[in-house]
Parts: sequence; structure tokens; C-alpha cells
Amino acid sequence: MGQKINPLGFRLGITQSHDSIWFAQSTNYSENIQEDKKIRDCIKNYIQKNIRVSSGVEGIRQIKIQKRIDLIQVIIYMGFPKLLIEGKPKKIEELQMNMQKKVNYVNRKLNITIVKVANAYKHPNIIAEFIAGQLKNRVSFRKAIKKAIQLTEQAGTKGVQVQIAGRIDGKEIARVEWIREGRVPLQTIRAKIDYCCYTVRTIYGVLGIKVWIFSK
Repeated sequence: MGQKINPLGFRLGITQSHDSIWFAQSTNYSENIQEDKKIRDCIKNYIQKNIRVSSGVEGIRQIKIQKRIDLIQVIIYMGFPKLLIEGKPKKIEELQMNMQKKVNYVNRKLNITIVKVANAYKHPNIIAEFIAGQLKNRVSFRKAIKKAIQLTEQAGTKGVQVQIAGRIDGKEIARVEWIREGRVPLQTIRAKIDYCCYTVRTIYGVLGIKVWIFSK
């Protein structure tokens, strides 16, 4: 049988780096992981509520967390930061206040930075959100995938693979469909492959979207 492994964890230390950087004793390790999860969920929920477009594309590529004794640095990499900030420059301060209410920070300062990502459609998280928005609007899955692949090719990638699983187009029996364009060398560790697994809730049920992008 074929053995499956997460492409990002497979390449840690070679082409990928950790999303969270901190040190903790074994007794506090689980608490720090739960704190990271709360921070990421709080950011995603806030952006979902305050996003200005109807398509539902949040545009979050990555959330990096760096913890020190007296400081928690959160860096949000976004493809479309104007959608969140435009018209309301105080939204970052509002987001910091919301996070401080939900996560208990004792003697630590919280700092949030938003960084714009060049070539937004070169990143699998944004592509997966785009496909999810199309599926919610009852667009045919093949049309949605082909449009997403077209956007990634325009961004200058070498290859892309998209997989959707579940009750596709409302069919009674769940199935898996996938399309690949270009090269996606999953077995080559030195290949820079970005990966995303995204869940979307439709009126027919839950669909799982997986995106692999080979950039260099």
C-alpha cells in the first residue's frame, strides 16, 4: 500500500520552516500548542467577519508565531490585505484587543503585523479558499478547478494538483476527483512544494480540498 505523508512536514529543515518558533518545557508544551491554535482560530474568525468581498476569499497564506519571555509576535501573510484594512485603519488594534480577551497573556506584550504576499494565487491556501467560494456558489467543480489552475499558471508556477473529495455536485455517492497540470514531484525532497488541506461546508455536505503547488 502507498504510504501518505504531509508534504510540508516531509520537507521541514530543507525547503520548509516551522510556522511557530518558541521553546517550552515538557510540562508547558501542550499549553503552548493550544495557545497557538486559539491565536490562529481567533485571527481567521475575525477576518471572516470583517472581510469586504462576497466571494469569501480570506487571502491568508500563512500565520507565523514567535514567542519570547515578554513578547508574542504574530505575522499574518495575506494575499489581499487591503480587503481587511481599507477604510478602517484601526482594525489591527481591534484584532489585538479581541485576541487578548480570548487568550490570557500574563506579563507579555502582543504584536500583530500584516505582510502582503506577492503573487497571491501562487499559494495553495488562497487557491483552496477560491475553489471553496466557487463551490459554495454552486459552480461546477471542474469549472472551479480549471479556473484555479489557470490563476496559478498565470502566477508562474511549474505545476499544480487539486483534489476534491465528498458529495461533489450534490451526487448521492461520495467520490474523489483530481486534476494535475505540469510537474508535481512529491517524492523529491528538495522540490519546493506548498500544500494545503481545506474543508468547505456546502448545502450537500462537507467537501475536502487538497492543493499541491510546485513553485521551484
